[in-house]
Amino acid sequence: MSDRFNSTADMHKAVFFDGPAAGARYSRFWMLLVLASIIASAGIVGDSTATVIGAMIVAPLMTPILGTMLATVLGDRANLTRSLLLVLSGAAAATPIGFAVGLLVQTPVLAVTNAQVASRVTPRLIDLLAALGTGVVGSVALVRRDISDTLPGVAIAISLVPPLAVAGLVLESGSLAQFLGALLLFVTNVVAILGTGIVVMSVYGVSRLTRHRAPGDQNAPNLLGPVTVLVGMLLLIGIPLTLTSVDITQRSNTEGTVQSVGQKWAARAGWAVTGVSTRGTEVILQVQGAPPNPDTSDLEAALAAAGLNPDRVTVDLSPVTLVPLNGKR
Repeated sequence: MSDRFNSTADMHKAVFFDGPAAGARYSRFWMLLVLASIIASAGIVGDSTATVIGAMIVAPLMTPILGTMLATVLGDRANLTRSLLLVLSGAAAATPIGFAVGLLVQTPVLAVTNAQVASRVTPRLIDLLAALGTGVVGSVALVRRDISDTLPGVAIAISLVPPLAVAGLVLESGSLAQFLGALLLFVTNVVAILGTGIVVMSVYGVSRLTRHRAPGDQNAPNLLGPVTVLVGMLLLIGIPLTLTSVDITQRSNTEGTVQSVGQKWAARAGWAVTGVSTRGTEVILQVQGAPPNPDTSDLEAALAAAGLNPDRVTVDLSPVTLVPLNGKR
């Protein structure tokens, strides 16, 4: 390969946990994983995007994921097993750390009160698309020397440890549904990296580098089996992501209609809409204004005319009394 590309030995050294330096690499991995999990959990609890980004840069999970991808392409079963176990054990360790941090927080850490959680418990198809693109960049950066400096950006773009920290935090707060949503985001990102990585490695001909890896061995590794499994995994992940995307779209459209109709109704009564939210199948319209409370019969008729069932809408009326000061009474 030209000077632009890393050799198989270079890639092997970058992502595999074997050889004389294996002990040091394992200790580095676990130290960074624990620290990244703590930083991510603290950043999520504090709703700090900068702190969460710092955890993404520190997190070492990208290395064994790329190792799994490279070992699959090279047909290296020993390193494939090691890398897969490291990914699974790392995920299994990061989630309890998030749970433990949640024990230190008095208030529940859930999507309804925390933007960092909300962005990671309802993955959509657009998240899969982003993960696929990021996986391509990460894989190309492993193959090509001239763009290897993009790896910190890849670490920020792909969300690995933060979803695991969120999973632990929301599980401690008692939400199994949000726990499963955060895990789905993590699995989506991992599968996307593996799938795109195998394609990129094949395009760059990495598997051909191993055709002469043993005397008399002229065969390249068979990628049909791994590719078939990964395509199946992408399809399986695509089903819940599609359902989530459809649900979010429908909920957003419903909330938008309720807000639009509600604003017109509230304006006629001299009140103002302060928010619209969804709880299960119920849409809550929050309205504020001076007493007396407005009649809601016109709102019911307007919602029905807009194609919405008024029984799904609850109006939260918050009377506000204004008291002028400086003797203006």
